[in-house]
Amino acid sequence: MLKNVAAVLLDGVHPFELGVVCEVFGLDRSDEGLPVYDFAVASAEGPVLSTHAGFSVLTQHGIDRLEEADLIAVPAGESYVNRTYPEELLAALRRATERGARVLSVCSGVFVLGAAGLLDGRRCAVHWRHAAELAVRHPRTRVEPDVLYVDEGTVITSAGTAAGIDACLHIIREEHGVEVANAIARRMVVPPHRDGGQAQYVERPLPHSPCDTVGGVLAWMEEHLDEEITVEGLAARAHMSQRTFARRFQQETGTTPYRWLLRQRVLLAQELLERSDETVDAIAGRAGFGNAAAMRHQFLRALGTTPNAYRRTFRGPKAA
Repeated sequence: MLKNVAAVLLDGVHPFELGVVCEVFGLDRSDEGLPVYDFAVASAEGPVLSTHAGFSVLTQHGIDRLEEADLIAVPAGESYVNRTYPEELLAALRRATERGARVLSVCSGVFVLGAAGLLDGRRCAVHWRHAAELAVRHPRTRVEPDVLYVDEGTVITSAGTAAGIDACLHIIREEHGVEVANAIARRMVVPPHRDGGQAQYVERPLPHSPCDTVGGVLAWMEEHLDEEITVEGLAARAHMSQRTFARRFQQETGTTPYRWLLRQRVLLAQELLERSDETVDAIAGRAGFGNAAAMRHQFLRALGTTPNAYRRTFRGPKAA
């Protein structure tokens, strides 16, 4: 049973990510019959640490505090992606997992776990902005850029800021059950479980097609997303055979015509859900899905959420 929790900090720690861990595990909620943890904040780099917000944090514990923890949380921090870490900290994290304790990273804290070798052979989550860099630095891990968190037993990794809350509540749910997790979520005024994954929050660049031979076809497709489009018709428009067109399309865009078209339709639907008051059925028609059921299916596959849930996320509950 989870009883002892420590958050370990490095210089440049992000206050919000630290606050997430403190809020979930550091508050005494015994008046509501909820678990109380032996919680501490420890430093890996001296008693006084800076934050990216311009103030300092004074800690009372050092790395030795980690030896008794059932769960060690590593919040995000400034330049965690590019810096080196104290070997004493990395060794303490390895010892923790070897004795069966769990380690949790919030956002860029995952790079600390990677430096300790704890990601090798495991899946992990990270903020979508850092996914490519993490994959390059740690090729033996499988980065999951679309999910909010990943539980790999002793190693739990979470994506961006709020995903740390999701991961913490997941741990509570596993250790103490759904009722306790829901009660803590209500106290924090957050959902006990969020639908979807990171894909719905990824910044969507405008379509850019630096293509020599299919660029004109791509521009036409962008203007006719609501129409029935076939590879045969696209090849004829490009004055190529279907086989040649498919090969050139793959070479110049990195994907197939179907996948490219589907992605642009999802992007258009996202934009309309965020900015317009049109019904989901109307948007499905404008984006080329035909009907709301088909669009819902593709949203679930691409974004891990439904059109209505996506609209509520970005426009508020009244919009849906």
